[in-house]
Parts: sequence; C-alpha cells; structure tokens
Amino acid sequence: MSDILLACNHLKKYFPTPAGYLHAVDDINLTIPRGKTLGIVGESGCGKSTLGRCILRLIEPTSGEVLFDGRDVTKMDQKELHKMRREMQLIFQDPYASLNPRKTVFQTISEPMRIYGICKDKADLERRTLELMDTVGLSDRYINTYPHEIDGGRRQRIGIARALSLDPKFVVCDEPVSALDVSIQAQILNLMMDLQDKMGLTYMFITHNLSVVKHISDEIAVLYLGQMVERAPRNELFSNPAHPYTQALLSAIPIPALGYKDKEPELIRGEVSSPINPKPGCRFAPRCPYATKQCQEEQPMRDLGNGHIVACHRCGGAPANAGAAEMAAG
Repeated sequence: MSDILLACNHLKKYFPTPAGYLHAVDDINLTIPRGKTLGIVGESGCGKSTLGRCILRLIEPTSGEVLFDGRDVTKMDQKELHKMRREMQLIFQDPYASLNPRKTVFQTISEPMRIYGICKDKADLERRTLELMDTVGLSDRYINTYPHEIDGGRRQRIGIARALSLDPKFVVCDEPVSALDVSIQAQILNLMMDLQDKMGLTYMFITHNLSVVKHISDEIAVLYLGQMVERAPRNELFSNPAHPYTQALLSAIPIPALGYKDKEPELIRGEVSSPINPKPGCRFAPRCPYATKQCQEEQPMRDLGNGHIVACHRCGGAPANAGAAEMAAG
C-alpha cells in the first residue's frame, strides 16, 4: 500500500465565458500522504474551492488525473463514483447554508447512512447517529432540533458528523471555520485534529487564514489565479517563504505580542490579471517587484530541497518533477 492517498496530476478546470475560457484551476500537481493535512491557501478567487470540488468530482475537471488510493476518480462511471463517495467527503464553509432547514439534526446526520444502507434497522441508525453526535461534541438533546434553533459552532459540528457518517478516508475541508467566531474556530480546529488522530483521516484544508493553516497543516500549497506558486512543509514555508506572493501574504500576519513593533507589510501593488485566456508565464508578474522579461515568458517549478517547491526564476534550485502522480507511483 502506497503512503500517498491522493495525487493530482496536471489537473485543470476551465469555465467557458463569452470572452474565452476562465482558467480556474490550471495544471495543479500535488500529493497528500495518508493521515496528513495539506493546507491550500490564497486570496479569494484563486481557485481553492474549485480545486477541492474537482478532486471530489462535484465539478467535472477539464483534464488531468485525480488518483485516490491508486484509482483515477476522473475515469470512474456513476456506479464506481457512488461507491467512492463513501471514502471522500466534504465539510462546507457555511454551516447554515449547507444544512437543510427542514431536516432535524437526526435526519441530517443519518441520511447518508440510510442512503448507503449501512445500518441494519432504525434502532441501529439512531444508535450510530448518537455516537457521531457524541464524537463531535454535540449533546444528544439536540437530536430533534432544526438548524435555525442552534448556533454556528454546533451547526458546523453537525456538518462534520455528517461528513464522518460514512467512515471516509479523505475529507475536503472548505474553509470550515471562516464563518465562526474566533473562540469557536479554535474548538472546531482542535476537534478536527483530534478526529484525525483518532480515525486516521486525511485532510485537504482550504482557507485564506494563514494562522489557521499553520495550526492544522503538515504541508501547505499556495495558489494564485488557479496555479500553485509554492508548496512546502508548514515550518519550512513560514520560516523560508520563497515566492514574492507568499512573502507578501506572510508579512500581513499581525504578531500579538506586547511591545512588538510590526514591520511594514509588503504591499502587493498593481491589478490582478484576468484569469480568462491568461498569457504564458508567471501570473503574478504584473504585480511582482522582481519581475523580468523571462517571467512573462515561462514559469518553471524549482525544487529548493526539503520538500520545498516554488514557481519562481529568482529562487534558483533544480527543476522540479512536474508530475505528482508520477511521484506518488515512485
């Protein structure tokens, strides 16, 4: 059995528009080892959520491979895909919009198990639902309540319980704490980390909050306009950011320490280039203070060692292996 649970190889998703094709996800290569968390960060509109949905085939990719446990998700028929969905689940961003307001907590959590016929009878279904509620820290007194009757933190716990109801191996977490208060965010993050240790879960954690991604991730990938510009282990990325975009993002994190004088953040100037029919080269080049003519022509991936890969000419390093699926197979 390979240590790599999921690998994307040259994954692309283009949306047709009257002006041309919008490159939402463009040639993404990545791997996620079993039981680990890959954080996906970037500003709004960079393709984070689209990437997660393409991996789960909630959106059909334009091209590329998604290898899950050695099986190509993009080539599965509907019968295979239905079976695979037990192993790959999604936690949504908005804990209210993602729940059916006409279903109780019991109905919401138990529905996936009922559809897949996991439980023998109604008593078994109720027992399993109560176990899941206890696992995510939700009191059994809420079993017959509706989403509008409880707060955001408990709603998100319902969403987590629903995602775990089919005993998945892999969970895409699409900004699961961004709509919650800071104190509730910490509770949900700690819960997810405890569940990962207990159940051996593998996460793709999508967020725009760098402090959150540092807390939960083993490795972090930075996206900009549909492309991955940097990927590295968590501590390596925060101690040695290589891409100018990553450096600017990290410089904007406030440091909560008395007497500490914040450095001036590195402002990203200029306009975001259009993701519709983008020109060759680095998409960050129009806003990069170090951009050269070469940057406008090509964007090679460089391997800096220690698992650190960056799409930037000025960083040096050896050419990186472009195929994530090939790395997974090796």
